[in-house]
Amino acid sequence: MMPDPVRSAFSVEGEGEPLFLIHGIGASRASFAGLIPLLRSQYRCISYDLRGHGASPVPKPPYTLDDLVEDLEALRKELGIERAHVAGHSLGGMIGPAYARKYPQHVLTLGLWSTAAFRTGDDSAKVRGVVAAMRSKGIPQVLETLRDRWFTPEFAERRPDVITRRMQQVIDTDPEVFLSVFDIYAETEMSPWLHEVKHPCLVLTGENDGGCNPRLNRQIAAALPDAELVILPVLRHAILLEAAGQVAPPVLDFLQRHRSS
Repeated sequence: MMPDPVRSAFSVEGEGEPLFLIHGIGASRASFAGLIPLLRSQYRCISYDLRGHGASPVPKPPYTLDDLVEDLEALRKELGIERAHVAGHSLGGMIGPAYARKYPQHVLTLGLWSTAAFRTGDDSAKVRGVVAAMRSKGIPQVLETLRDRWFTPEFAERRPDVITRRMQQVIDTDPEVFLSVFDIYAETEMSPWLHEVKHPCLVLTGENDGGCNPRLNRQIAAALPDAELVILPVLRHAILLEAAGQVAPPVLDFLQRHRSS
């Protein structure tokens, strides 16, 4: 049975080849507010809210990775786009490759930003432990540990407003939705099928990202037939919110070398 896609809330900015931008857990298309101004002079940037997030519909969870893939396909059809660049952060970095595997004909390139595969038993236990703690103690109670994984201490000190806003975004997300997409992130393992994704891929992560660290990203890049790896010094998980200016140059460089024309 095919999942029933939702009609996602989306924004389109800029001119040029289309680029879909997919956010992570308990976030929204606002995640890309710092990055899009650096890309829109050359790319038509399409950011959207995942189901259950932002202004998109909230069907009853649980959701599956395939649901999220079909939502993207529905949006592509709605916009009448034949082929696009697709880039995602965190959970979005799993949705993009899963989409490309199912709909390879509609993808030009892929960005796998701050995402995970090839988790060891210990890696998986840590992620599942966070989800289990949220289920037992409540999401707000566990957010402090996430904050430290997401942002560098220097940034946390300098921009408490950004962190407060990001934490509030999580708290405002329906807890069932948040835990359901966190489950997808915790349970998805791309390693068995990444070799099937033949598109040019940019694998990018922060040097000090605990859950999506360079060790895993080196394996992701090695498994993909056509990939390059960029490790951004010092950064943790929230690379788009903390350092869009550091993310944009490697992304633009990669996209320009893989224009469809």
